[in-house]
Amino acid sequence: MYGFPVAKSGQVIGLLGGSFDPPHEGHVHITKAALKRFGLDHVWWLVSPGNPLKKNGPAPLNERIQAASAMMQHPRVRVTGIEAQLGTRYTAQTLQALQRRYPGVRFVWLMGADNLAQFHHWQDWRWIIDNVPIGVIARPGDRIAARLSKAARMYAQSKVPSTASHMIGRLPTPAWSFVNLPMSNQSSTAIRARGEWK
Repeated sequence: MYGFPVAKSGQVIGLLGGSFDPPHEGHVHITKAALKRFGLDHVWWLVSPGNPLKKNGPAPLNERIQAASAMMQHPRVRVTGIEAQLGTRYTAQTLQALQRRYPGVRFVWLMGADNLAQFHHWQDWRWIIDNVPIGVIARPGDRIAARLSKAARMYAQSKVPSTASHMIGRLPTPAWSFVNLPMSNQSSTAIRARGEWK
């Protein structure tokens, strides 16, 4: 749970960042699909201290890491609090720090299609897409907005077809791939709204 995961040079590691407030089966579903569809050796969940784009802070980090660890039971998935340990606030900072710490490891940033739709609002988003392959996983209702997003249009030439998505971590950047999956409609926001996450 704490400490930095072990990774060997040449491995392809998917990174799924978020508040996980709370973690749910939708996170598990997309993680298992990402392992297969993007040809990943492992996935690390990066449970964030807080999301700079959200006004209200999440539940305490330790509680979210414990809940995520209880839910995500897979030998190739590691739940971490890396961002808190690194002291990074933005995704680009985290990725830069991980690339320095793990030379030779190929990281793939994983995101839902909803995040791609507003990706151009992220801090240093151009650096991210220029330096780290991105695996985009379609969620219900977000496909059209994602495909028409500023990032998708600006980097249309760098899009890897879904039939070759398993190669994403081994291709030169920029490279991104969009895969459609039968998706879970679960969301952390809806779970909190129903009062199911204390």
